[in-house]
Amino acid sequence: MNIEIFIILIVGIFAGFYVQTIFGFAGSLVALPILLFKMSLPDAIAYISIFYMFSCILLLTKEWKNLDFKIILQLSFTTVIGILIGITVLTFSKPLFLKTGLGAFILAYVAYISLGKRKLKLNKFGIYIFGIFAGFFSGVFSTGGPLHVVCVENSVKDVKTFRATMIGLSGVITVTRIPALAISGILHEHHLKMAFMVFPVFLLAQFLGKRTFVKINEFFFKKILIVLLCISGILLMF
Repeated sequence: MNIEIFIILIVGIFAGFYVQTIFGFAGSLVALPILLFKMSLPDAIAYISIFYMFSCILLLTKEWKNLDFKIILQLSFTTVIGILIGITVLTFSKPLFLKTGLGAFILAYVAYISLGKRKLKLNKFGIYIFGIFAGFFSGVFSTGGPLHVVCVENSVKDVKTFRATMIGLSGVITVTRIPALAISGILHEHHLKMAFMVFPVFLLAQFLGKRTFVKINEFFFKKILIVLLCISGILLMF
């Protein structure tokens, strides 16, 4: 076992899923840049996907009553299509340049709403298009969360419902992505073995993230959300 990779995995998974537990998204946006210091993109995506599975199982059992099933159903089909396209690209090409495009979009969206503009208003067609792109980037980089944020913000006002719905969409992504990664040959047995070794660190991140969430008021939550999107966009671009 490579000690450097093991340490990077611990740091990346703790940081990513601490944030994921608080906000309901962005775990991969935080974890991925850290993991890429010492491992390939496919390996990083394999590890992140495994821990998303753990996260969804633990969080959805507690957040089920807060889910907005209408928006989840709207986004599920197109998201799954996007995931399958994204994993195909990940398997047969070198898609790192696409991260720049996603980062640029996120920063443009942050600038749009930070300048006092209204949130993007999406009709059904717009939500479907965003769902495909969110699934695509989830398949390639596990980073489709910001695009789902745009969709969910159009329909959900309550912070608890927003967070739970984002977790629910992560569940849809994970159920699709894990088998697809295994079939494509990206996810291997050694990823599972390493993941179980890091599992206690993941549980600690979940515990601390949950305690942090209950102490954040709604105004502060929304401000941090904008900052987090901004940081994510910068990290993806550079």
